Amino acid sequence: MGMSTSTLGRDTRDAQQMTFDPVQLRAQFPALDQEINGKPLVYLDSAATSQKPRSVIEALDAYYQHDNANVHRGIHELSRRATEGYEGARAKVASWIGAARPEEIVFTRGTTEAINLVANAWGLDHVGEGDEIVLSVLEHHSNIVPWQLLAHRTGAKLRYIELDDQGRLRLDDLPRLLNDRTKIVTFSHVSNSLGTVNPVKEITAAAHAVGALVVVDGAQGAVHSKVDVQDLGVDCYAFSGHKMCGPTGCGALWARHDLLEAMSPYQGGGEMIHVVGRDESTWAAVPHKFEAGTPNISGAIGMGAAVDFLAGIGMEAIESHERQVLEYALDQVRGVDGVTVYGPDSLDERSAVVSFTLGDAHPHDISTILDAEGVAIRAGHHCAQLVMKHFGVAATARASFYLYNTKDDVDRLIDGLGSVGGIFG
Repeated sequence: MGMSTSTLGRDTRDAQQMTFDPVQLRAQFPALDQEINGKPLVYLDSAATSQKPRSVIEALDAYYQHDNANVHRGIHELSRRATEGYEGARAKVASWIGAARPEEIVFTRGTTEAINLVANAWGLDHVGEGDEIVLSVLEHHSNIVPWQLLAHRTGAKLRYIELDDQGRLRLDDLPRLLNDRTKIVTFSHVSNSLGTVNPVKEITAAAHAVGALVVVDGAQGAVHSKVDVQDLGVDCYAFSGHKMCGPTGCGALWARHDLLEAMSPYQGGGEMIHVVGRDESTWAAVPHKFEAGTPNISGAIGMGAAVDFLAGIGMEAIESHERQVLEYALDQVRGVDGVTVYGPDSLDERSAVVSFTLGDAHPHDISTILDAEGVAIRAGHHCAQLVMKHFGVAATARASFYLYNTKDDVDRLIDGLGSVGGIFG
């Protein structure tokens, strides 16, 4: 605790970076070394969850085999080791997103819980009847439903930033949407359904001009490019470990330290208290007042190992590689007869997702046929039904790419789409 930002930076950002080779990287992911229906697996569903490198799996195994104990509460050696691993992971994650101090990281089950935490711990105390919450049509349901619940409980009104025909936010609507009643402005850094990259700084500046709190869903943002929350200027940033090579069930909320200090606890129980009396209690220091009960210790340690893994590669190298694969994929998919691709035309405005439909083939049928070819994609509304309604479709097929994918994977996808075309004409 109390570690300086510069010291934090040496933990991850200055790690010795390996030469980027996606084939060698792929070999570090055991789940990718298998056949599906007699064909080598091509995994194009990383926007749902990434695969896990061996170093993360080994970190989880080492904790359970050698250091398994509860954190903070014991003075014996195993508890000391567990606490050191857990709090060390907090420092790594803080460094990863440019936090000023480790205490600004609250471990959660993922992006969903982090957003719900803010909606309840800050929203219920600061949002009232007649106030307004601004969000966008582009959002994952995890960044819609918590605000709907808050609005229903408080009498606040939801207002939406609409999309243009490429799935980009219509920022010219902001002057009309933002006013002195706006309490919260919330939006995704990167869309999970289309890959749209939103201009975080521009929206944040407009929101702060009317005194609103800015909450960013970073589930897809912290995965594909380097994030610095202080540079972005946002108030809260939520993200998940399992999207960035870490375990499921662990993520984080970053918020400014003064904001966390002012927020009420989200849940009550052990660990989050200072003193408990018969009628009232006082709270532990930030961030522990938001981490009631035994935390996901192994998940946090695994998330820290994932940060080490990604830092060792370098986010600039990952981003550059993904851009090359995305450019190739867009060109190839758009060349398939009958395909409609959704999302921004410009590579500068989208991340490593290709969302598409193919003629009259239902996306579920597309996914089923591709699975028979050993190619894993996602099909459905992607927990983004407002996006689907905007484009007038019930669902899309979605291929999402990550550091371990190559142009050969794209070629397998295109071959599989040829099979789809052959079946559906």
